[in-house]
Amino acid sequence: MSRLATFVVGLALLIAVVAHPERIRSYDILIVDSRLTHVAVIGDSYTTGTDEGGLGPKSWTARAWRALAQHGVPVAADVAAEAHAGYGMPGVHGGVFGDLTARAVKPDDALVVFFGSRNDQGVDLGLLADRAFADVDAARHIAPSARLLVIGPPWPTADVPDSVLQIRDVLNAVAQGAGSAFVDPIGDRWFFDRPDLIGPDGVHPNDAGHAYLAEKIAPLIRTQLSQ
Repeated sequence: MSRLATFVVGLALLIAVVAHPERIRSYDILIVDSRLTHVAVIGDSYTTGTDEGGLGPKSWTARAWRALAQHGVPVAADVAAEAHAGYGMPGVHGGVFGDLTARAVKPDDALVVFFGSRNDQGVDLGLLADRAFADVDAARHIAPSARLLVIGPPWPTADVPDSVLQIRDVLNAVAQGAGSAFVDPIGDRWFFDRPDLIGPDGVHPNDAGHAYLAEKIAPLIRTQLSQ
């Protein structure tokens, strides 16, 4: 093709693009950020958010991912959470944490976070220990390179029921036995003396409470990912 012919063809293509700018979309380039760190989260209504607060971009998870990105740790997350669910207690859709683990955890995850659950009150403690260990073990088999972080159940006041303390102690023992990190929101006094962070139902965090959770949990996740 002569140089004149090449120029004419090029000019015709330029005119076509200018006349029909929507065609440019055919040449859009999708850039995939290879730095994304894959994380899975399993939880209950403290993670799903409720009418009290924490829905959508106001949830602690969404806030935590934004905070981590600002610190140079961009995260791609799979969050599987169900209201009323626990390790042994089925949630509103019939799922327990084991079901949520199978749904959320992927082989390339760098971290798996379990958060909760106060909903396991009334579950036999032996069954709770078996279920929790099985869930942590399942996560380890699905994502063998992932670190595991178990966060016990929080409570909105300082007068924590014995049944919730027992859940906390079982999960602590399971995490230690499985070689996982354990964080105790009760021992660390999350929400204690902070009624402004809990909704009118006296149970669930409001939007400010979810912001508070993100402030607590995002650094825990960043620490795990840096190890």
